Amino acid sequence: MTDAPLAPRNRTRDLTQIAVFAGIVAALGVVPAITIPGPGVPITLQTLGVMLAGAVLGSKRGFSAMLLFNVLVLAGLPLLAGGRGGLAVLASPTVGYFIGFPIAAFAVGWLVERFGTPFRLLPGILATVVGGVFVLYVPGIIGVALMAKIGVGAAALSALAFLPGDLAKAVIAALIARGVHKAYPGLISGRRHRRKAAPSPASAPAVDA
Repeated sequence: MTDAPLAPRNRTRDLTQIAVFAGIVAALGVVPAITIPGPGVPITLQTLGVMLAGAVLGSKRGFSAMLLFNVLVLAGLPLLAGGRGGLAVLASPTVGYFIGFPIAAFAVGWLVERFGTPFRLLPGILATVVGGVFVLYVPGIIGVALMAKIGVGAAALSALAFLPGDLAKAVIAALIARGVHKAYPGLISGRRHRRKAAPSPASAPAVDA
């Protein structure tokens, strides 16, 4: 049995989805951040939105949603957790994570697309962990090292405090994405998995009596 064809891309729908996911990340910023000892990077729920953008929208639209969010923040809207916004964000220890939002969303979406459709939970978790945690940590750690004037090793060590929560968010994001893709198939144009068809009687080898 062959899968039904994916719905054609609709530019208006794509732009709407990009705006919606930028809004989701902004809404997650309303949840109070948790301040921990260290170089000044709080724990927030906004990285959950970054993972969701990539896992639900795919690489290009996920990237675009986070790019839109970042542009709005730099324009002065207080959309980051704690009501932060404006160009001052670029001089804070969180700058690497902020810059990494679009990169991480792209990485999650790219991996989800490579794993194919339909969206499956375990590959989805792998995509959100690799793209939404480890890819995001690379610019995040570099940003902390530069702004806090500490070594990269010390910055990486400080990031370990975020790891348990980020891994939990990665699982939650994959679970939510699976539900969304089940309800709205065709959101991501990834390669499709096909079940091998059973051989028909006509193709079965003849057996001598």
